[in-house]
Amino acid sequence: MASSRTRWFGLLFVSLGISLIIVDSTIVNVSIPSIIDDLGISSTQVQWVQESYTLVFAALLLVYGALADRFGRRLTLVVGLIVFGIASVLAAFAPTGDLLIFSRVLQGLGGAMVLPTTLSLVNANFQGKERGIAFAVWGSTIGGMVAVGPLLGGWLTTDFSWRWAFGINIPLVVIIVIGALLTIPESKEAVARRIDWLSAFFSVIAMAALVFGLIEGRTYGWWLVNKPFAIGDWTWPFEVSVIPFLFLIFALATFAFIAYGRAREKAGKSTLINFALFRISSFTNGNVAAAVISMGEFGIILSLPLWLQFVIGYNALQTGLILLALAIGAFVASGIAGGLNGRVTPVTMVRLGIVLEIIGVAGLGFSINANSSWLTITPWLFSYGLGVGLATAQLTNVILLDVPVAQSGQASGTQSTSRQLGSALGIAVLGTILFASIQGVLTTSLTEEKLPAAQVEQIVAAVVDSSGAAIQGLEKDPTTIPIADKAKDAFSTATSVSAYSAAGFLALGFVATLSLGGKRREGSAK
Repeated sequence: MASSRTRWFGLLFVSLGISLIIVDSTIVNVSIPSIIDDLGISSTQVQWVQESYTLVFAALLLVYGALADRFGRRLTLVVGLIVFGIASVLAAFAPTGDLLIFSRVLQGLGGAMVLPTTLSLVNANFQGKERGIAFAVWGSTIGGMVAVGPLLGGWLTTDFSWRWAFGINIPLVVIIVIGALLTIPESKEAVARRIDWLSAFFSVIAMAALVFGLIEGRTYGWWLVNKPFAIGDWTWPFEVSVIPFLFLIFALATFAFIAYGRAREKAGKSTLINFALFRISSFTNGNVAAAVISMGEFGIILSLPLWLQFVIGYNALQTGLILLALAIGAFVASGIAGGLNGRVTPVTMVRLGIVLEIIGVAGLGFSINANSSWLTITPWLFSYGLGVGLATAQLTNVILLDVPVAQSGQASGTQSTSRQLGSALGIAVLGTILFASIQGVLTTSLTEEKLPAAQVEQIVAAVVDSSGAAIQGLEKDPTTIPIADKAKDAFSTATSVSAYSAAGFLALGFVATLSLGGKRREGSAK
């Protein structure tokens, strides 16, 4: 194991690496309005700019966790950072929405190499009380960077261009790679094992089918065909939509992943997931809690920047400054967690954090309306950030509490997958709730004003497909200002509904933590 000083310098570059990956999952949020104006992307593409990154991220975490254990965690970290940097160059110069989405897919591929390796490197290089402190730094970094991303993206978008939100990654990647090579010792499994590629295929298919179905359900129809699904010259031939079939594929692929993996395990062969880990109650229950909590934690970040800019009228930088309250809360939480370390159990801190998150997100839902200002929402964002900072780090500690170091790569990959799958589902579900609510509320509102059905449909489609950008155009025409006001009210109502839904997921996550114990098992890894 490296010297104490080298370990802490290594933690610095591990934290910078995770910061880069997490920032990029949120930095785009405040840049979306500018991207919409520049590239003309639709509301579905807006979700995919976010979701393509998160989806690939979640789908490949297990694979790269296993590869890192076998070939080297530092090596995987460095390769992932390089891939991420190359993808950032492509994103910065993307001329169309489709190419931007493709670049985000590549970024997700690189990010999936980085996240599980950062966690397994922390787990491998720190022990005892130092490990708890290192986990707190790691987790608080994630919580804080969720909001630093929008601030950084807002500044770059307002003063330069949305393209710099990606371009800034290049020098950071260079610095982190050099620092990692100089300060982080390589670690890997003592005995190399084969990679279970078939299980990897099943996991990718399952996650891709589920998230694609959730995002595109409102486009193609949840049951009957709303819009024909086509690939090239081929068109979906059935009256029943493609979406139910995708959910069926998800179910079958998930079943195949579990059945095939357990059969390999019984035969003494290597598996993508060590199913024996799920005999550890803290690991199993913690992963369930992590997935549900992540649905509530990160899904709301999609709708807030859109609402702040298109309804309230803030620019990208102002939006980032408002969301900074979340980051401040997360950083304050790291100090609180350090002071409480040893006095209360990690599970208690997790539960306290979730309660603060629920208060913050529900408060946002209550405060959001077309006449809101930064003063009415920043206190709730601070509470939300405080909760994220407390819950994220300590939940990681609880999940890996009893996991042997030799299996840290697989375990960290599994728990990271749980989180990212939860985040992906959160963005998909809450994004669908947001846009479906806008459509329903605005249609009802305009219909009550006795507008012709064709005009109502045209206006609603323009607002939804532009993710709210059309509201600004409606405001510029004196004859459509009343319609713009209706659209603002509908967007505000939908954002509130999305916030309450996120609070509901967090409440379910809190219930899931009630099954978590607070003490380490005897004989577990120290």
